[in-house]
Amino acid sequence: MADRTEIRLTGFGGQGIVLAGVILARAAGVYDGREVAQTQSYGAESRGGACVADVIIGNARIDYPICTAPEILVAMSAEAAAKHIPGMQAGGILMIDEDMVPKPPAGAYARLVKVPATRVAQELNARVVANVVMLGALVAVAPVVSREAVERAVQASAPAGTTELNLQALRRGFALGEAAQANHGGSV
Repeated sequence: MADRTEIRLTGFGGQGIVLAGVILARAAGVYDGREVAQTQSYGAESRGGACVADVIIGNARIDYPICTAPEILVAMSAEAAAKHIPGMQAGGILMIDEDMVPKPPAGAYARLVKVPATRVAQELNARVVANVVMLGALVAVAPVVSREAVERAVQASAPAGTTELNLQALRRGFALGEAAQANHGGSV
């Protein structure tokens, strides 16, 4: 793991982007004992507006808590992908929800991982857990936090009565990420 890893999660309001960032930060800082900074921004609209959650994870104190060139970009909408791919670090990992971003724009990313997060969430009869499916895939593809830590963070962060559903979504995401690893990127 690098001394500092920048991760940007993007999409639109209502997809749980901010919650996914909070879960990832909690996993890193509280349960893995790493240094972490987490910020978020979103449009004035509660649903449908642009949404970003940045997470920086490090082994040493984080002296600048702003994500400047993410090594990992998770895009859960086509608009978010188009807007944020140009700011990625060259050679990074782009993870997309393949149903929400059917044609990812070109960029300097080295690896494209297509995850059917929304489709899997719909199979679980809960489209709202697509963010957690994607989070599981992220941790399997780029183990920035341990699986145990992210499971504990999901348990601590899931809305009341949804813990088992969210853990199921996370584990489905792990499996999707493992399949992507076996395919050296690409679709799962």
